[in-house]
Amino acid sequence: MVRRTKTEALATRNSLLDAAEHLFQARGVSRTSLNDIATEAGTTRGAIYWHFKDKADLFNAMMERVTMPLECSLADTALATDDPLRALRESMMGALRQTATDEQTRRVFEVATHKVEYVPEMQAVRDRHLRVRNECMAMTQAALGEAVRREKLPLAIPLPAAALGLHVIVDGLIQNWLLDPDAFDLVQCGRETVDTYLAGLGFRHPAASTATEAAPSDATA
Repeated sequence: MVRRTKTEALATRNSLLDAAEHLFQARGVSRTSLNDIATEAGTTRGAIYWHFKDKADLFNAMMERVTMPLECSLADTALATDDPLRALRESMMGALRQTATDEQTRRVFEVATHKVEYVPEMQAVRDRHLRVRNECMAMTQAALGEAVRREKLPLAIPLPAAALGLHVIVDGLIQNWLLDPDAFDLVQCGRETVDTYLAGLGFRHPAASTATEAAPSDATA
């Protein structure tokens, strides 16, 4: 009985998050009320407060459903003792590929990028955005730093600036692609841009092997 209750509670929570994703995308976050979300999910406003403290808490939970795997992938680059640069590059390419091929990821990123305002009631959303950005930057810098150490590479710019540049490239590609997905191929353009940037930093072999990327590309063609 307890197991069934937990399963039903999880199903309700997920239905609320699903409803929020679609309504936020269609109307924007500020124009979507908690009551709208409850109605769309076929439940009550009270059910929302059972699972979430407020709209910002619900929004952050919605984000975590799609970003957690990406954040874990980037965190794994810190443990990549064999080839930290390749692990970092593959993590970045994985984020671009997931954005381009997974409908839910695309929807949530579109909401987070173009449909939310950092008004006072959404302060927790801004706080999470900054925290995740800083954590990603730190992990990117650590991976680049280890790659620099291994290759004995004299960077032309400070390591923090190099990490920031890589972050801005990937983030900017996603934001611009979301505005018009038909404008360019996110994965191909991302691969070429990231590789050119890493080569410009002085890394000798930034690209992953053809075999490494062939399977994901073929699967999504």
